[in-house]
Amino acid sequence: MLAMKAYPREYVDACRARVDANLKAYRKQVGKAPTKDFEARYFADQVLLLDQMFVHRMSTLEGKDGNPLNEVRVLCNSLLYNEGKVQVEALLGWPNSARTGLKMPPDQSVLGFKPGDPLRIDEVAFVRLSRAFFAEIEKKFT
Repeated sequence: MLAMKAYPREYVDACRARVDANLKAYRKQVGKAPTKDFEARYFADQVLLLDQMFVHRMSTLEGKDGNPLNEVRVLCNSLLYNEGKVQVEALLGWPNSARTGLKMPPDQSVLGFKPGDPLRIDEVAFVRLSRAFFAEIEKKFT
């Protein structure tokens, strides 16, 4: 598939609605006291969903400056290729496990993870990340 330079407004709105519906279902199902392990697993999967919905976004438009789109890409690669530990650079033997030249300074990222940190994403963190992600999608791809 060719890289996407733009996404229709309707598609972005539908993706946001799906994420919001998943949050609503999560809150209804777990109430006020989810286990930390379930919460981390659930929201790790929601980060994967964010990326997958826009997986064909053109990387040159996305940039490499540590923006929320980069952060989601790094988190997904970390979940899939590095046992849930944050990795920004490509792993030895896995050349496609990271985008070359990508920067993600912890003090400028949404969630502030450093390389090697275990990924534990709770509801509050996911909401912050998804809002920033959608704002960046709208800015660069609509």
